[in-house]
Amino acid sequence: MSSTYEHSFQVWPGEAYPLGSTYDGAGTNFALFSDVAERVELCLLDREDNETRINIEEVDAHIWHCYIPGIQPGQRYGYRVYGPYDPANGHRCDPNKLLVDPYAKAFDGEFDGHPSLFSYDITDPGNPEGRNTEDSLGHTMKSVVINPFFDWANDRAPRTPYHETVIYEAHVKGMTMTHPDVPDNLRGTYAGLAHPAIISYLKDLGITAIELMPVHQFLQDDRLRELGLRNYWGYNSFGFFAPHQEYAAARKPGGAVAEFKNMVRAFHEAGIEVILDVVYNHTAEGNHMGPTIAFRGIDNAAYYRLVDGDKYHYMDYTGTGNSLNVRDPHTLQLIMDSLRYWVQEMHVDGFRFDLASTLARELHDVDRLAAFFDLVQQDPVVSQVKLIAEPWDVGEGGYQVGNFPPLWTEWNGKYRDTVRDFWRGE
Repeated sequence: MSSTYEHSFQVWPGEAYPLGSTYDGAGTNFALFSDVAERVELCLLDREDNETRINIEEVDAHIWHCYIPGIQPGQRYGYRVYGPYDPANGHRCDPNKLLVDPYAKAFDGEFDGHPSLFSYDITDPGNPEGRNTEDSLGHTMKSVVINPFFDWANDRAPRTPYHETVIYEAHVKGMTMTHPDVPDNLRGTYAGLAHPAIISYLKDLGITAIELMPVHQFLQDDRLRELGLRNYWGYNSFGFFAPHQEYAAARKPGGAVAEFKNMVRAFHEAGIEVILDVVYNHTAEGNHMGPTIAFRGIDNAAYYRLVDGDKYHYMDYTGTGNSLNVRDPHTLQLIMDSLRYWVQEMHVDGFRFDLASTLARELHDVDRLAAFFDLVQQDPVVSQVKLIAEPWDVGEGGYQVGNFPPLWTEWNGKYRDTVRDFWRGE
């Protein structure tokens, strides 16, 4: 792997909005938020992971941006963020780590668990001052520019009223992996889930909505990978705009996007809504011992809730090592931009929020008037779809049944489990 600089690319100022990479038919705009960054490099990667670093000169309201003519869908990229590395004060910038774009619509490759993914020496974890300055290029995932254009034909949202809604909770892979009527090459994929055999089965049951367990791009845990296993459930997201690539029959980078859209269109044609189980309460980077793959290296103190008086450590209301900082306007924007994207561009019909109470914690208590709920209430897009809260987290207070605003419904896990056991003859 090698690096070149400003290699044969024109670089225009571009726009600060929208964030992420946006292809317009002639080129691609890149925009990344970081309040703490002192310098940001956009890194364009070819198929052999040769890297072209482009210094981003334009900054507006902490958004680093540029436009590059000729950059097409399928282009792989990442960022290097230069700034303070001062964990004791909540800052963990590390330009030795190639970071994925939090707003990327697709990803390629895999995190392989290599020590270079960590900013500290994993052989000496008790020494917080010990640095690992190895370059993570070659061991990390890459963000991918996508083609946003898609023919939705006459797609229309079913908009089934709640009192007529029957939700079937399903796993993309588990629902189709051993189904005898789904072709082998489509099993475990979005295309397999949209197969007529699956849709016919759901229609025969009287199902009006399918609720998919996490399909945001998630990370394979190091421990599971070392054991030769995979993260089946997917509650370990880091790509809140990207359908998980491993669930796509289309293997080319970015292929999951069109395949997911085709799946939604097929369900809508059958009168079935698509609801996503979403995990906005934490990210896959884990606690202070986790890898530096995105948010941590971009702006740690903005994206994560840090312990008051001890910014080396993370607040953990989720049992995963970290909690997203919903008190920061840019983190709130990330969540709202993601929700709008899935409704407007991917045509989904609603969301079930994992550990929704975490999103309501302004300080420590759950507050039904929290900023996140205010934003949802006034949003002309998100307020119009189904919003289902899983009404608990591991913070103080546990279950928060009845503590969500009027637009929200609550996911009754105990009722679900009881009915399922009855149905199974338990």
